[in-house]
Parts: sequence; structure tokens; C-alpha cells
Amino acid sequence: MAHSLKKEKKYSYIEAGEGTPIIVLHGLMGGLSNFDAVTNHFSKKGYKVVIPELPLYNMPLIKTTVKHFAKYLHDFIKFKEFKEVILLGNSLGGHIGLYHTKLFPESVKALIITGSSGLYENAMGGGYTKRRDYEVIKKKAQDVFYDPAVATKDIVDEVYETVNDRNKLLKTLAIAKSAIRHNMSKDLPNIAAPTCIIWGKNDGVTPPEVAVEFNELLPDSELYWIDKCGHAAMMEHPEEFNKILDSWLQKRGF
Repeated sequence: MAHSLKKEKKYSYIEAGEGTPIIVLHGLMGGLSNFDAVTNHFSKKGYKVVIPELPLYNMPLIKTTVKHFAKYLHDFIKFKEFKEVILLGNSLGGHIGLYHTKLFPESVKALIITGSSGLYENAMGGGYTKRRDYEVIKKKAQDVFYDPAVATKDIVDEVYETVNDRNKLLKTLAIAKSAIRHNMSKDLPNIAAPTCIIWGKNDGVTPPEVAVEFNELLPDSELYWIDKCGHAAMMEHPEEFNKILDSWLQKRGF
């Protein structure tokens, strides 16, 4: 990881740059290093990029929900004394960002979602009956990307370790159920924050039609596609992702 982890009170996070805060929200199996290219680029462009470690596996099971993670994010924003933030979320992180914006709209200046859950996701927490078979887990990790080579051994090892830890697996399944339960189709028309939707055309986890539906339901959104790209655009095509986002932020005056 290019940036060191800060630890303050109950929070662990990466912070780089100065300026308007962009809070980056990782997904269910997503490490903070997945956003290295985003951090490196935007921390030099007048933004303070902050990536908190979400307590996906540290909350009591009853609180392992999208709603509680959104409240945790709110507490973190208050702890950092940020008045208004830009939220950028991938996969589950996008869902948490959207739910946070529903609960605390006054603190969100803008939203960026990529491969976000919240409407539909393809077996986000399922398919782990053969979790001890490394090759099965490797294939599952590779399927997240258009180019399977993006799923490095480190990424596969981390997923394998997670699904073979009983506590983490239980929490993973609880989060997946919570994501389905907290469907946001009725909430999205009430989310006024300007939203940039960046989506892989070949996303098999949250397919392209999900992005189209997000764009139709959100009142002030713009949808951008990245070709030959799966579920984690900021990892597979970091330069294109940053270029799209940079242009959108400039256009919107953020």
C-alpha cells in the first residue's frame, strides 16, 4: 500500500492531500489499496482523500448492516469535523454511501458510485459452499474483473482467508442479506446530491442494466461507461476512471 494507515480512537484510515474531502468507501472484499490510483491522483488535485476501514467484521452480528455502516460513516465524518464531503463508493461501499446520503443529506456534497449494490447484485455473499477449494475461490475472485489477471495472488489469498474464517463468513452473509433488505429503489428519487455513475460495461456482479436503473432513478446523475471492464473500474482502468471523475468534478464545480 502506498499510504500508511492512521489510527485514531476507534478509526483506522488513510489520508492524503489537502482540500475538499473525498471519502472513499471500499466494498465487501475490497482492500484500501484498491484505491491507490484514486488516492495518488486526487490528493494532488486539491482534494483530501480519506479512506476509512469499514468495520465489516468488527460489529456485533445484529449491527452488521448497511444502515449501521452508514451511521458509522456519519460518526467518522463528525470525528474528522468535515462539514460537507464527496463520497466515492465501490460495490457495498456505493450502497453505504447512498444510504448515508439518504439519512444525512446535509453532509454530502456529491456522490460517485461504481459497481454499487443497492438495487441488485449477483450473489454478493453466496457461492461459498466450496470455500476450502482454493481454485474455486480463485475463479470467483477472477470473475469480478473483465481481465482475470487483475485478481493477483494477494487478492485471491485475502478472499480465501476471509471466506474460511467462520466469523468473517457469517458477517459476509449477514451483509449480503442486509444489502438485499436495504433495496433503495424507493429512496433514490429523493436523493438530490449530484451523482457520478462510473460503470464497467462487462460487470458481472452488478450488470450494466443496474447502472441504467440507478441513472433513471437518481434525479441528478450522469452515467459513464468503461469498456472491457468488470466490477472494479478504479482497479482495472485507473487512468480512465480518474479522467472521467476529474472531468465530472470540474464540470460540476467541485
